Amino acid sequence: MRDMMLADVDAVLAIEQAVQAYPWTGANFNDALSHGYVCRVDDQNGEIRGYAVLMPVLDEAELLNIGVSALQQRKGLGRALLCEMLDLARKKNIRRVFLEVRASNAAALALYRSTGFGGIGVRRGYYQNANGCEDAITMACDTKNFCPGTRLTGEISG
Repeated sequence: MRDMMLADVDAVLAIEQAVQAYPWTGANFNDALSHGYVCRVDDQNGEIRGYAVLMPVLDEAELLNIGVSALQQRKGLGRALLCEMLDLARKKNIRRVFLEVRASNAAALALYRSTGFGGIGVRRGYYQNANGCEDAITMACDTKNFCPGTRLTGEISG
């Protein structure tokens, strides 16, 4: 895993558009990079397979976006990306990470719960969907207690 660069935005955007019904734009990723957010990519032999964006604010942060290419899903890469971002947050003295996830996204909810996130609230009508809107589950994780059972080595395999 390495820092995302401006040159990576097209590849990241291609994944984002393929896996999200309502994707971020290139401008969203460019803004995250220009504002100093923690933006990382999983790059294997020049192929970007996944990405994550974390916005630090003092001793807390929000995971704004995480995505894995369709061909790499269900292989542990999403978990590895998430755990790497939580480890980076901890190393930056961030004590708590927040996120929002679609209430209908059972796979993401299971991933977040398995890595130490717990639900702390609901944002009614937060996300756009085909029927108008849907709720978001707001979750938080203490960076001292995350990714149980995961060995963090600094490298992602899978």
